[in-house]
Amino acid sequence: MTLTATPLPAPQATQENRAWKKMKRNRSSIAGLIIILFFVLLAILAPLLPLADPYATSWSAIRKAPSVAHWFGTDEIGRDVLSRMVWGAQASLMAGVISVAIAVLTGVPFGLISGYFGGWVDQVISRITEAFLAMPFLIMAIALAAFLGPSLTNAMIAIGLSAMPIFVRLTRSQVLAVKTEDYIEGARSIGLGHGDILLRYILPNILPPIIVQATLTVATAIIAEASLSFLGLGQQAPAASWGSMLNVAKNFLSQAPWMAMWPGAAIFLVVIGFNLLGDGLRDALDPREH
Repeated sequence: MTLTATPLPAPQATQENRAWKKMKRNRSSIAGLIIILFFVLLAILAPLLPLADPYATSWSAIRKAPSVAHWFGTDEIGRDVLSRMVWGAQASLMAGVISVAIAVLTGVPFGLISGYFGGWVDQVISRITEAFLAMPFLIMAIALAAFLGPSLTNAMIAIGLSAMPIFVRLTRSQVLAVKTEDYIEGARSIGLGHGDILLRYILPNILPPIIVQATLTVATAIIAEASLSFLGLGQQAPAASWGSMLNVAKNFLSQAPWMAMWPGAAIFLVVIGFNLLGDGLRDALDPREH
C-alpha cells in the first residue's frame, strides 16, 4: 500500500492583507488617502519648498490679487498667502492628529476598565461620560479653550478632552461584546490576570472600530481647531493656521476674497479626505464584509 501525501492548503491571507485589498478596490478611500498624503507632504516639506517668508510683510503689496509673483495673492499686510497656507498646514494637521491622540489615549483606557469590570466602576464612568456627551462637542471645546487660554497647545488639549467621551463609549461597547467570547473565558481559565487579558486579548480585537473612529474624528478636530482659531482661541499671530487665516480674512471678504477662499478650500479638502478614508477603513475592517 502506497501512501500519497495530501497537499496542504495554501495559507489564508491575513485580515490585514484582505483589508488592504478591499481598500485598494475602494476608489473613494484611495482618493481620500491621496488628498491627506498631499497635505501631509506639504506640511513636512514646507521648510524645503521655494516659498516666500510667511512672516515677511510688504506695505507695497497689501491685499494684492493672485499673480505670477504671488500665486494665491497677499493678505492684509502684504504676506504671501500661498506660503502661509503651506506653513499653516503644519498647525492645522498637527492639531487634528494630536487632539485625537489625546482623546484616544485618555478615552480608551476608561472604556476598557468600564466595559471589562462593570459594576459600580462602569456606573461611575458611564454617568460621567454621559454628562460630557450631553454638552455639544464644539461648545465644550470653546469653553475649555477659553478656560485654558488662547494658544494652539491649549486648543489641542481642549479638543482632545472634548472628544474623549466618544472613545470611552465606543471602547466600552466593544469590550462588552468581546469579553464574553470563548477565548476570553479560556484566558481566564489558565489563570491570566486582568491586565494580560485586557492588553493581549481584548484590546487587539477592538482596535479596528477605534481606528476608524479616530480617522473620522481627525476631520472633526481640524474643523474644531479652525473654529477656535477663528474665534481667537487657537493659533496666535503671527503664526499661521487655516483657521486663524479665516479669522483675518472675514474682515476683507469684499476687497480680497482670495484671503478666505484658499484656507477654506484647504479645510474642505482635508476634511473630505479624512471622511473618505474613514468610510473606506470602516468597510475594509468590518469582519462581516470579508
